[in-house]
Amino acid sequence: MAGHTENSIVIQAPLKLVWDVTNDVAGWPELFTEYASAEIVERRGETVRFRLTMHPDEEGRIWSWVSDRTVNVANRTVHAHRVETGPFAYMQIHWRYEELPEGGVRMTWIQDFSMKPVAPVDDQGMTERLNINSPVQLEIIRQKIEALAAGSTVPNAAVPADKE
Repeated sequence: MAGHTENSIVIQAPLKLVWDVTNDVAGWPELFTEYASAEIVERRGETVRFRLTMHPDEEGRIWSWVSDRTVNVANRTVHAHRVETGPFAYMQIHWRYEELPEGGVRMTWIQDFSMKPVAPVDDQGMTERLNINSPVQLEIIRQKIEALAAGSTVPNAAVPADKE
């Protein structure tokens, strides 16, 4: 049985700012609390290959993997998948951005995956973890981007290149 999650948040900021900040992979360690580093490995057209390294987990393990991420500006979507899958048999993430008529942007993460039999958790366990952690990360991202949109200074907030 494969795992599937879908989590969304509405960010009260212009679409361009939300898009620019959340698609600046090199800036993810300042945007997400779980990433210690993000290294761009290669860029090919609209696809970026990158290595993410997490902060040590509760047992002191440091997880790292390589993913490909392809943006589709016209459709306001992003598709990503792990190239180095680690404990996953596969992991695919779809990001969707929707500009709302009442203002703001709904950003949605859809994750489809399956865990390897040797992984520390099974599909259900990872689904539960992602459904706990994704809303936490989405809320942190919302706060940081809304502060940027308001012109506030936020500690460790990612700033898009055109705003530096």
